[in-house]
Amino acid sequence: MSKRTVLSVLVLVLAGAIAAVAAPPNSPLTLKEAIEMALQNSGSMAVARIRAQVAQQQTRVNRSVFRPNLFTGSGAAYTYGFPSTPGGQAPSVFNLSYVQTLFNPPAKGAVKAAQARTEEQRIAINATRDDVIVEVTSAYLELGEVRHSLELLRQERVSAQKVLEVTQERVKAGLELPIDETEADLTRAKIEQQVISLEGRQDVLEDSLRTMTGLPDTMTIVLADTKLPPETDLPTPELVTLALAHSPDLQQAEMERQARLDELKGQRGGYWPTVDLVGQYMVLSKINNYDQYFSRFQRNNVNVGVQVQIPIFRSRTTAAIALASSQYQEAELDLGNRRRDLETQVRREARQSREQDASREVARLELKLAQEKVQIAQSKFNQGKATLAAVEQARLDESEKWLNYLQVNFNGQKAQLELMRTTGQLADLLR
Repeated sequence: MSKRTVLSVLVLVLAGAIAAVAAPPNSPLTLKEAIEMALQNSGSMAVARIRAQVAQQQTRVNRSVFRPNLFTGSGAAYTYGFPSTPGGQAPSVFNLSYVQTLFNPPAKGAVKAAQARTEEQRIAINATRDDVIVEVTSAYLELGEVRHSLELLRQERVSAQKVLEVTQERVKAGLELPIDETEADLTRAKIEQQVISLEGRQDVLEDSLRTMTGLPDTMTIVLADTKLPPETDLPTPELVTLALAHSPDLQQAEMERQARLDELKGQRGGYWPTVDLVGQYMVLSKINNYDQYFSRFQRNNVNVGVQVQIPIFRSRTTAAIALASSQYQEAELDLGNRRRDLETQVRREARQSREQDASREVARLELKLAQEKVQIAQSKFNQGKATLAAVEQARLDESEKWLNYLQVNFNGQKAQLELMRTTGQLADLLR
């Protein structure tokens, strides 16, 4: 190997070492950052925005009949007798037609209904946004709970191994029964099973967070905080009022009811005349001796006026009104049902949140008691009044209480998160 090659290799190694030292470690990912990244990276949000655009374009299509519409064209046809086109008009080399609807209640109702559904799709974006926030927040909080539980279980595994070793020695010395050794080994195996299960769950949650936030697969996720903002101690009636005012689901139902009402009003106006502004310019042709049918032939012709159609009997109008009326009644009932369901849901979630708070307090006191028992067992061991197995067993009990407290705390956070979504308080997570 030449000196130049050796020098190049040394430079590359030195550059890599410097880069490794200079490269900052993965910065902690806060809950706010995770939510913002998930909202930017969410495919569901993109679909919701596209649907809102589709609804907006549908409104433009429905409104187009009330805007100027200009047509032109030409054609040729064989005639026998009076020379006219298949549409009944005079044969022309060129024609230009103008149509604009001025008054048409059914069409106007369709435009208003489309506008209401456009607003409904915009509200759907907020509903999708809430779903993304809840999903990423749940994964974030659960990952923190799983990681903390894994730390405790690994410590618990060490204690279980010590208990097993001590038990095995006592069995050999004839101080314990073989069944005691089996029980200690079973405890160790159960802990190992929990560790493996939680490690798998940790991998799933990390992959899920990377997918939602768009983080690279090689990046290690470091959590900054695993707590929600403090709960607002609002009475249940105020929570119900908040939910009724901010629920996207309820707002969508209200917009759908408004759309059905606009359609019903429009169909009821089907008995009224329709008024269109029309105009036409034609360059007539002398084909088939068209000019000989009239005493005076004029090649350029312009017609401008208003076309009024007065319905005398239209069976479709009656059927359309009946259909729109049924659809409006359906939307009205659906809105009422959703409002009652929402009130029931808020009361249930508020009650569950209070129950979880009580469970969290019980779990906290159980953990505190287990920690005090560990201190007592350690003190007795130092005084020679307790065995190492008794100390390790007390630590096992403490770890179990820790795991229970973490699970109860996570359940309480999930209940709080659902209540925040129902009452429209998820925006607090982005402050």
